[in-house]
Amino acid sequence: MRGLFKHFPVAGSDDVVRAVDGVTFDIYHGETLGLVGESGCGKSTVGRCLLRLIEPTRGRVEFEGRDVLGVSGGELRRLRREMQIIFQDPYASLNPRMRVRDIVSEPLVIHRIGDREERRGRVAELLRKVGLDPDYMNRYPHEFSGGQRQRIGIARALALNPKLIVADEPVSALDVSVQAQVVNLLADLQQEFELTYLFISHGLAVVEHISDRVAVMYLGRIVEVATAEELYTNPLHPYTRALLSAIPIPDPTRKRDRIVLKGDVPTPINPPSGCRFHTRCPEAIPDCARIDPDLREVAPGHTVACIRVPGWFEAETKAQ
Repeated sequence: MRGLFKHFPVAGSDDVVRAVDGVTFDIYHGETLGLVGESGCGKSTVGRCLLRLIEPTRGRVEFEGRDVLGVSGGELRRLRREMQIIFQDPYASLNPRMRVRDIVSEPLVIHRIGDREERRGRVAELLRKVGLDPDYMNRYPHEFSGGQRQRIGIARALALNPKLIVADEPVSALDVSVQAQVVNLLADLQQEFELTYLFISHGLAVVEHISDRVAVMYLGRIVEVATAEELYTNPLHPYTRALLSAIPIPDPTRKRDRIVLKGDVPTPINPPSGCRFHTRCPEAIPDCARIDPDLREVAPGHTVACIRVPGWFEAETKAQ
């Protein structure tokens, strides 16, 4: 993804909501890239633009060398077989009027794969893979719990043997105990099917558990990218440090030093000049309101967009 923008017009005004405002990152084959940030920062919009569920304002998205934004019609449909999504809300993403067998087999019907018996066998296989009894295929969504519904959604996403799955906050609507089951299921399926995930979440503990690399997003921009181990042990951006300080420690004898951010998140209609985080940053200096920092590699595999990070200015000289 290179320089992705998605601006939504504001009704009755010339203003636009800058939901995604220049996002660039790579996802490597077989890895899980976690995308984290506060609610409303543009994470889900990035995932939907990647799959062209909504059309980006501008930018470039490539999948295995193919221009995702430059295809249409039958070519786009063929490409979508390799890119699927798991939606956030398991109660809203399943059609209540359809039986499970029809929900899971619908991608096969759309892409004309197999006959009725072959599809039925495929549905039974997928339900077993996600930990559900194949006999459940004749039931309706209202007969399942939230965790079971999300497993059905995962089975549907796997139906076409995709290479990339965008998991859009797949566990945020579930109980904590069920979250662990679903996350472990996703990890097992990744190993079995050699899947690549874009895992979108605001649950930092969940992202640490499942991700190989993590990208931190704030107000439509990526502010830091690193391996999960590096990011959680050595966060460089002040916003990342504030997010990590909010993770509860499961030990009543230990306390974490919380970084409480001042003020509210600025509106994406009129974001601040310079660094978008400077209005809430505890380390901001006057230059932060003037300089709009881009992502620069300050350590191997660790990129950050902050002029206060040692080595950020030097990184530009190295790149030149």
